[in-house]
Amino acid sequence: MLKGIDPLLTPELLMHLCAMGHGEWVAVVDANFTADYLSQGRIPVVRLPGHSLERVSQAVLSVMPLAEDVTQPAAFMKVCHSADGHRTAAQQAVVDLVVAQGVAADRVEAVERFAFYEKIKAASLIVQSGEVTAYGNAMYCKAVILP
Repeated sequence: MLKGIDPLLTPELLMHLCAMGHGEWVAVVDANFTADYLSQGRIPVVRLPGHSLERVSQAVLSVMPLAEDVTQPAAFMKVCHSADGHRTAAQQAVVDLVVAQGVAADRVEAVERFAFYEKIKAASLIVQSGEVTAYGNAMYCKAVILP
């Protein structure tokens, strides 16, 4: 345990988040996501079973600011065949967390399912939550951290 650090952040997860540079992406995915397959053995996968997308995202964002120099520093997987603007409760929770960090809601991108799979291949880290809601997947771009 560390003082002031979210207890959900394991030593392994902290190590990977700390090693990420600005402009790198972390994915927080649901329990059904094909994390091992899409990581292709080259992207670390850290598992936090039993925790929601919102809770895991909250922990990650507690130590990682979102990039300001990226048009859309956060994204979620869009529900297939849904209307523009549609969000599940888990996706809305992601948007709310991003807004709480001072990033406008319109800077959170809804990414089509297969495009999301392609986007995740460029991630530096995949964190698999215990989220059981379909399409409970998000990505966040790390900002520069200055003294």
